[in-house]
Amino acid sequence: MVESLASEDYVMVSEPGVADERHRIIKQADTFAVFDIHGDICRRNSDPQGIYCKGTRFLSYYLVTIESQPLLLLSSDVTRNNHLVTVDLTNPHLFLEDGRQIPRGTLHIFRSKFLWNGRCYENYRLKNYGLYPAEFHMDFAFDADFVDVFEVRGIKRNKRGSFKPPAVSENIIEFFYSGLDGIFRRTRIEFSRKPDYMAAGSASYLVSLDVNEELRFTITVSCHSGESGDNNSLSYEQAYRDSSGSLKTAGEMECNISTSNEHFNILLERAISDLRMLLTCENGILYPYAGIPWFNAPFGRDGLITALEMLWFNPRIGHSVLSYLAKEQSESINIDQDAEPGKILHEVRMGEMTNTGELPFSRYYGSADATPLFVILAGYYFKRTGDLDFIGSVWPHIERAIHWIDRYGDADQDGFVEYKKKSEHGLENQGWKDSRDAVFHEDGTIAEAPVAMCEIQGYVYAAKKEAAFLAEHLGYRQKSFFFREEAEKLREKFELTFWDDKMNSYILALDSKKRPCRVKGSNMGHCLFAGISSSERAYKIAELLMNEHFFSGWGIRTLAADQIRYNPMSYHNGSIWPHDNALIAEGFSRYGFNRYASAILDAFFHMSQFTELNRFPELYCGFRKRAHQGPTLYPVACSPQAWSAASIFLLLKACLGLDIDLTKKKITLKNPHLPEWLENVRIRKLEVNGSTVDFLARRHRNDVSIEVFDRPEDFRFIIEKGVSVNENCTDCTPV
Repeated sequence: MVESLASEDYVMVSEPGVADERHRIIKQADTFAVFDIHGDICRRNSDPQGIYCKGTRFLSYYLVTIESQPLLLLSSDVTRNNHLVTVDLTNPHLFLEDGRQIPRGTLHIFRSKFLWNGRCYENYRLKNYGLYPAEFHMDFAFDADFVDVFEVRGIKRNKRGSFKPPAVSENIIEFFYSGLDGIFRRTRIEFSRKPDYMAAGSASYLVSLDVNEELRFTITVSCHSGESGDNNSLSYEQAYRDSSGSLKTAGEMECNISTSNEHFNILLERAISDLRMLLTCENGILYPYAGIPWFNAPFGRDGLITALEMLWFNPRIGHSVLSYLAKEQSESINIDQDAEPGKILHEVRMGEMTNTGELPFSRYYGSADATPLFVILAGYYFKRTGDLDFIGSVWPHIERAIHWIDRYGDADQDGFVEYKKKSEHGLENQGWKDSRDAVFHEDGTIAEAPVAMCEIQGYVYAAKKEAAFLAEHLGYRQKSFFFREEAEKLREKFELTFWDDKMNSYILALDSKKRPCRVKGSNMGHCLFAGISSSERAYKIAELLMNEHFFSGWGIRTLAADQIRYNPMSYHNGSIWPHDNALIAEGFSRYGFNRYASAILDAFFHMSQFTELNRFPELYCGFRKRAHQGPTLYPVACSPQAWSAASIFLLLKACLGLDIDLTKKKITLKNPHLPEWLENVRIRKLEVNGSTVDFLARRHRNDVSIEVFDRPEDFRFIIEKGVSVNENCTDCTPV
């Protein structure tokens, strides 16, 4: 299986894996770990297991055995706050050399581990539940390959750095690597209890346990970069207290959602925990890293869409994303980075291969949609918060983004934004579907760049509208008028150029010769999200996206099943992506098709009952839903993934038709519709202008009622047609 990364020389290759292979994943700051369900790290081709820090795998092998026998799994979990991996194990039936036996299930081995400040802290608790004393060897094996995350993903390198022999002391094993980027990396493994045997990459205890006796010890794995490093790790208990405290402060930023459906509550709780885990401090700003394991880094498009999905629930993420991307906005032309003045960042990587220049992603700007999405988020953020001071501070960056759209994004001045890579190793496709085969003609031939994608024109339209909205509130009336006029011109030209009467839908794109790519992709649903479509055509698009060719029963496919390159197992040509569906659902809601938004939420609700830890994965296969069977998972999908985790909040917003406008001091619920399994939704502590809102949406047979319990005195609730207002709700104003 091959997925596009950059040029023909640099593709992400992933060997087919077992779809139900389960991992235990935790992350803290720029360190993350992927364990198997036993808590081990096993050697398997193209498997991401390991402990990583700043784009490098510092521990690639970690196996625990008793008398050279693998332990038996009792249970394995990640706590709902994503803080702790917990594993319960027991012994197989052991035949010892002196003729003694330890029956299966005699020993209980409990492992718990978490990350804090570049270290993995692990606590072991062993107890003998047998009728007789037990003596046995407990063995540990380690290795550190120090490979770049891109190497784990399949890229082959011609040359690597140098290794030094491992160092062993009384209770410490260390591995060393000098990278081609000039950085010296070191993995330190420290035992709280001195092992009985130590060697390069292995250690062993001779454990003697009396009846009901318990033994405890810890192992700490530290990741160090640079010649020096702090070897004074905290105790397990102190590190646990410090890391737990950081989780508590993260919850202070969010409102509270509770519903009548316990599984849906679990979905929300897991999504919140995943997003808290992915938030990472970058230059003093919390930014949502895109996903684990392949995208544990800042991505512009992913961060912007995550913030848009979360905006009603937690606008502070929007503030952080705008702040970070404004600081990283390109100021000049850099061909190697696909950078141009005003362009918004695509991604930042920190591993050896980017440090050496083997890959261009130390600072890479190869996306055509992040720049208009930046302006859209700024407008939506102001509407949600009323924070005009902040908007004033980022206004110069908004103007630069608009300038990039008009000058560099539309290089041939035909009125549409196109993309074409300039970097030798840059991305061929620079929309969200960035696989090489994602943009093509109806006969299957790949579209030649420059390419103008349909959804990017929608984003530009929305960006011009939001720029006009912001300019008006900042007092720039002439600019506001100009941006509105530009947006309307684009809308008219878009409808003339991108609508295809034969397809009865928008085309996918225009190629370098302005030939239409007459392909039915989910991209057209983003045009509804952006609001560029007329109401009549929006209805046609909605009907098309919900027919059997697009809607599999598990969600909307990225490509209709009757298109030539359709493959339900592909990355972008027939698979199902939660964030894609969430943006489409929000587009449905914009035009009043909330029942369709509800159908998407219903599909994802049932899909999540078959996924590990009830997560929405990065993507899954687009096979038709079959009776009494779950969805087909995509073997190498990231999970958790930020914009997938956040999609549940936008899906709920779309179903409720929720719109919060602090500039007009009102909350609107337009044609709310809830699935049958969701009787009510209670939203508390929804922050508006320094105060909070508390309301309940209750499902009835044909409508939804709203009851408001708390709101600022000067705030209005507006309920649009299609709902009944609770008799006791004096705060609601029906339209």
